[in-house]
Amino acid sequence: MAERQWNKESAQSELKLLLELAAELNGSLPWSEPHTAWLLRARTFLSEVFGEDSTYFTNFASVGWNFAGGAVIGGPARPEESWDPQLGIERLKKEHFSQALGTARGVLRAAAEALDTTDDLETVYKSKDTGPEASLLIKAINLAEHKLRKALHSAPSSEKDVQDAFETLLIGSDLPYSRESKSIEYSSKTYKPDFTIDKADLAIELKICLEAAREKVLIAEINDDILAYGQEYGNQLFVIYDTGHIRDMDRFSSHFEEQSGVVVKVVKH
Repeated sequence: MAERQWNKESAQSELKLLLELAAELNGSLPWSEPHTAWLLRARTFLSEVFGEDSTYFTNFASVGWNFAGGAVIGGPARPEESWDPQLGIERLKKEHFSQALGTARGVLRAAAEALDTTDDLETVYKSKDTGPEASLLIKAINLAEHKLRKALHSAPSSEKDVQDAFETLLIGSDLPYSRESKSIEYSSKTYKPDFTIDKADLAIELKICLEAAREKVLIAEINDDILAYGQEYGNQLFVIYDTGHIRDMDRFSSHFEEQSGVVVKVVKH
């Protein structure tokens, strides 16, 4: 199953629902059907939105749901447990479960507060395999996929319009980029990526599709660019700004993305 695409609003709604469902679990036993379903849903959410190296995921995952340790069962205060120790065991399980549930709800509330103070989910995401290079790459991809359309208030008429808008986004995100500064010699031709981010080992090329006949030309251009840019960069991002002529975006991108390090995003106006 594909990972769900979250934004701030959908993530806030999911956290609110998780907290409501948690309140309904009071009095339950650990690993009951409702608890198991809620636990898996919450772990998946925290993993996808905050990342498995985030303090929210790690603290939630470390909550101990099983009761372990000594405790007094029965006695004058609970004579029924002296006759039936199983009643005492069930009571202790529920008490421990209530405490663990309180801890888990506290983690979710802290996560909700973190979402309230950010407009960009990238700032809260921390993956175990997201090092500096991968983090910069993810930021560049998200700028293209989620911000480029908003940066263009009217339909662009040239690739330069798209490039200028993307550069504005790069500046605003403090990504350490260069524009058209790298020349790559390949097969008797010189290629120059629109942008490069050396710290991410990334070449970025932006293209525009203004007519249906342009789609086939773009495919040939991207294939050539991949071969050339691959001589110098391990990661390549191609952003195609489409004004309404590429019908099947997934089909267009999938062929290229079979190659290691290549990401192709079609942005619809």
